[in-house]
Amino acid sequence: MAYGSIFKRYELKYILSIEQYRLIKSEMERYMRGDKYGESDICNLYCDTPNFLLIRRSIEKPFYKEKLRIRSYGVAKKGGDVFMEIKKKYNSVVYKRRIVTDEEAAFGMLSGNATNESQIGKEIAYFTKLYEELQPRMFISYRREAFYGKDDKDFRITFDRSILWRTHDLSLGSGIYGEPVLPEGKVLMEIKTAAAIPLWLVKILSENKIYKTSFSKYGTAYTLMLKNQKGEQKVA
Repeated sequence: MAYGSIFKRYELKYILSIEQYRLIKSEMERYMRGDKYGESDICNLYCDTPNFLLIRRSIEKPFYKEKLRIRSYGVAKKGGDVFMEIKKKYNSVVYKRRIVTDEEAAFGMLSGNATNESQIGKEIAYFTKLYEELQPRMFISYRREAFYGKDDKDFRITFDRSILWRTHDLSLGSGIYGEPVLPEGKVLMEIKTAAAIPLWLVKILSENKIYKTSFSKYGTAYTLMLKNQKGEQKVA
């Protein structure tokens, strides 16, 4: 809990076919380096109110939106590091503020039984008071490949596959399983940059008619959850 970090950037998202994914990976080899962690599993607990107020507001595409999540890289071990993050989006710019803690302390901060005296910790405490009964409501995991620019380390591209969600067994240490968010054979590419997209990448995207899309893992999973609930009601 001794340190935190702040990010400010644009995040552009693209849903790729396997063929497009392979093409872009091949073309970007001259310009990008693989992250030092290589491929990794990322686990997230998205925190929300009992009636999912935060994600319902987000789906409406407001000018400003915010969310709180707890993240681990790989399945969390007892007492191991996790990241507690506030993520805000204002006028298309993404601001992310996070602290390092452990899952037990993160849950304690949600319930008001634990504190973090850093500035970001105080912002998280305010967030939890602003939204009543904030608790983990959904687990989302994915397999990520991350790359950064050879000439600009702040320019990043990530590819996410095997995106899974569930609304039970809500712990970062409970293993990776759930229902798929994307259809089989689809890959989510995210471009993260504080400036413009480099011309070499603009050329690749344009020539192959790859267009950005509005996509949220949590939003899509929430929509699937509602669809499942309606299906269950019909069966009943």
